Amino acid sequence: MTGNFNFQHENTALLSVTSVEAPVVMTSAEFDERLAPSLKRLRLSKRLLERVAGVSERRWWSPGTNFDDAAIEAGAKAIAEAGVEPSEIGLLINTSVTRRNLEPSVAVKIHNALGLPSSALNFDLANACLGFVNGMTLAANMIESGQIKYALIVAGEDAQGTQEATFARLNRPDSTRDDYLREFATLTLGSGAAAAVIGRADENPGSHRIMGGVSRAGTEHHELCVGGVDGMYTDTKGLLDGGLELVVNAWDEAHEKGWDWRSMDRYVTHQVSNSYTNAIIKAVDLVRDRVPITFPRWGNVGPASLPMTLAQEARTLNPGDRVLCMGVGSGLNTMMMEIAW
Repeated sequence: MTGNFNFQHENTALLSVTSVEAPVVMTSAEFDERLAPSLKRLRLSKRLLERVAGVSERRWWSPGTNFDDAAIEAGAKAIAEAGVEPSEIGLLINTSVTRRNLEPSVAVKIHNALGLPSSALNFDLANACLGFVNGMTLAANMIESGQIKYALIVAGEDAQGTQEATFARLNRPDSTRDDYLREFATLTLGSGAAAAVIGRADENPGSHRIMGGVSRAGTEHHELCVGGVDGMYTDTKGLLDGGLELVVNAWDEAHEKGWDWRSMDRYVTHQVSNSYTNAIIKAVDLVRDRVPITFPRWGNVGPASLPMTLAQEARTLNPGDRVLCMGVGSGLNTMMMEIAW
């Protein structure tokens, strides 16, 4: 196979990973009520979000709280837990999909609010739901090159505006069943924030080694999931089929390159839905009880989803545990990264 990127890190570690859970719980039953006129007219049953996607609830931010405010909070927590000073951070990467404007970057507000030094590089990295893991890899390369000592990667997501626009559109008298199915995935999105600090392993005893992994692109599928401020339009079956093929190809080639991920202690996946998670578990024969599930109560929190799940699992991981982070992002791209806890 061609096009697979195999990478290894020699002296990079995860010092901390934190999350901020949005406080306003929005149940799928409430979403059904908001869509009741169209569901009745289109003869679609309620509870599709729970029965098909497995999403019982997701979160929205409280009025007055912005997604970047949450990213700032997560970043401050991550820096404090890592035990480093803000002045030591040499790189800030914001990986949020959510944004209010095209420029300047979201990163500049976060950089300023956290009091990071003028010498700290800061920018946005956008790659759909895979952005956070991409950010960790890029930062690890810069650490190992000696360019920086510490990096902060953040993501903050806000699904409310997109979902309210979707409610309005689907409740129009001319909406169709195809419209509902094409925008169904939008209703599974959730709000949340996450952050991580990484640095040199040899200078941070007790940290968690980032070993490396693989990345693979399937960009022939770039039109299967297209999102904007007002909505997200998805070919659900095409996205699942394309994503599975990409994951299996990357998994198989990783093992040909010498990686062995068949008996990890934890598989931290990007969280989407029942069908996606079950398909991944079956496709590469993962041990099901080692795959933590968070989408039923958080929904799909975009690039913040995987690090939020990792932050939750960090409480029960022991030194020496092996963790595989696995994600797929619209476009399509996949990445798998091993961490030695």
